[in-house]
Amino acid sequence: MSEKYLKNIYLWMVYLFLYIPLFILIFLSFNSSRYGTSIGEFTLEWYVKLFDNKGLVEASLNSFILAISVATIATVIGTLASVSIFRFNFFGKNFLLTLIYVVLMSPDIVMGISLLILFLVIDLPLGFTTLLITHVTFSLPFVVIALFSRLAGFDKNIIEAAKDLGADSLKTFWYIILPSILPAVVAGWLLSFTISMDDSIGSFFTTGPGFEVLPLKIYSMVRLGVTPEVNALSTIIFGLSFILIVISQILLRDKTKTKFK
Repeated sequence: MSEKYLKNIYLWMVYLFLYIPLFILIFLSFNSSRYGTSIGEFTLEWYVKLFDNKGLVEASLNSFILAISVATIATVIGTLASVSIFRFNFFGKNFLLTLIYVVLMSPDIVMGISLLILFLVIDLPLGFTTLLITHVTFSLPFVVIALFSRLAGFDKNIIEAAKDLGADSLKTFWYIILPSILPAVVAGWLLSFTISMDDSIGSFFTTGPGFEVLPLKIYSMVRLGVTPEVNALSTIIFGLSFILIVISQILLRDKTKTKFK
């Protein structure tokens, strides 16, 4: 009984360590004190000023558009790549998997500099396109590994049974493989979205003057001190992320219930 009690205490300590900073940030976004050194009245002033800050709003929209594009592209490519590696044997398969892990383990600064050199060599103007390629490159290994781990426990006999029943490769993927790995696909999309929204090092090297993303905008602002507008923006992003995760869990739960009825 005491061992279980200690485990629960440890679990709550971990959660408090993770979420207390977020709760403080949310609290300060509604606090009338500008610097957070004292507790003032409840206010929505910082949210009003946030939407009046055109530079911050534009950077936020740029980051959301970029993150959605990156997550979708990385998830599509990663899903097809994972299924291909799982289903087919070809020359260099193990070497390809090794390369994926190498990219995953490489420091962001190394990847950022190497991609910047590549873009300069091929004379590709820095901006949305270069950021898109950079973030997809960063996100793709995570999607592939997440899906490949899910496929590792997949029974290949089901695929053979589908072939015996006349299903071609496309139908087998759409009706059998994809529903089985759907939770991993959703997780890969959310992970890619988060990586794109959070990336600052790769964005620093490969962004252009005409396209500013949120992490770099916030970094340039906090060098002069964290403002309440940043707290308000962070609270909105946290709320949207929470809603997105809840919706995905509901969709996956409904999908599972439908599948087993």
